[in-house]
Amino acid sequence: MSDEFTSIDDARERLGKVGYLADEPAALVTYLAGMLGKPVLVEGPAGVGKTELAKAVSRATGRNLIRLQCYEGLDEAKALYEWNYRKQLLRIQTEAADTGWKEVKDDIFGEDFLLARPLLNAITTEDPVVLLIDEIDKTDQEFEAMLLEVLSDFQISIPELGVVEARTHPLVLLTSNNSRELTEALKRRCLYLWLDYPDVERELEIVRLHAPELDQKVARKLVEVIHMVRALDLKKPPSIAESIDWARALLLLGAEDVDQAVLQKTMSIIVKHRTDLDLVAERVGVKLGDGLLGTRQAG
Repeated sequence: MSDEFTSIDDARERLGKVGYLADEPAALVTYLAGMLGKPVLVEGPAGVGKTELAKAVSRATGRNLIRLQCYEGLDEAKALYEWNYRKQLLRIQTEAADTGWKEVKDDIFGEDFLLARPLLNAITTEDPVVLLIDEIDKTDQEFEAMLLEVLSDFQISIPELGVVEARTHPLVLLTSNNSRELTEALKRRCLYLWLDYPDVERELEIVRLHAPELDQKVARKLVEVIHMVRALDLKKPPSIAESIDWARALLLLGAEDVDQAVLQKTMSIIVKHRTDLDLVAERVGVKLGDGLLGTRQAG
C-alpha cells in the first residue's frame, strides 16, 4: 500500500475502506498533510470522530500510530523523554570506586539510560508513523510552546546528548474539544479541520457501514432518535461511536423497531449520566410512545 495519499479522492476512498467516511474537508486536509508535511489541528465537540480520523489515517497508510494523550499538568518528561534515574544510580553504584565522575557521567547519560516518550519515539522511529496528539486543549500554553518547537523542526534538543533529528517525517494530527482557545502560533503551524456531528443522512451512511445487516427502517429511526437526543441539554450527548454501538446492539437483540420499550431497555448504550437518562426518557421516550417520531423512508 502506498504511504502517502495521492489525491483527495484517493484519501476519501482509502479512508472509507478502513471504515471512516470522510467528507471533502477531511479528505482534503489529510491529503495535504502528507504532501505539505504540515500537522493537522482537528477541532470539534467530543464524540464526532476526531481521534478516529487519526486511527483511520494510520490504517489507510499502513503507518503505525503513536498517541500522546494530553491531560492537565502534562510536562516534557512525559511527552518527550526522561532519564532512567534508577538505572543510572545502579550503574554508579556498580562502577569501580576509583572511576572518575567524568567517565561515569559520560556513561550514564547515554541512550541506554534514556526513556523515550511519544514525541521522541515519533521522530526517532525508523518507519514513518502517524502521531496523534489527543486533546491538546487540556494542556497549558507552556506545553504548546514546547510542542511548537518540536513540530516546527521535527527535532529535539537533549542537553546531555545534543540535537536528535527526525529519521522520518510523521503525519501529525492534533485534536481539541475546543475547551479553551489555542495559541495563534500553534494554529498558524497547522492545517485546520472543524468536525461537527454529521447530519441524519451522513450518520445513516456511517451506521450502515458499520452495521450493514441492520434493517434500513430501524437504522434510519435509530439515527433520527440519536439526533433528537443530541438536541437536548445533556451533560454528554451521544457520540458517533455510540450510535454505531447502539446499532450493533439492536442487531444482536433482533429489534424490529426503535420504540419506547426498546429505547428504555437499551438507553444506557447512548446515554451515560443519570440525569440524562431521565431527561431522554421524558422527552424522547414519550414521543416514541405517542408515535410522534416520523418514519420516513430512506431516499
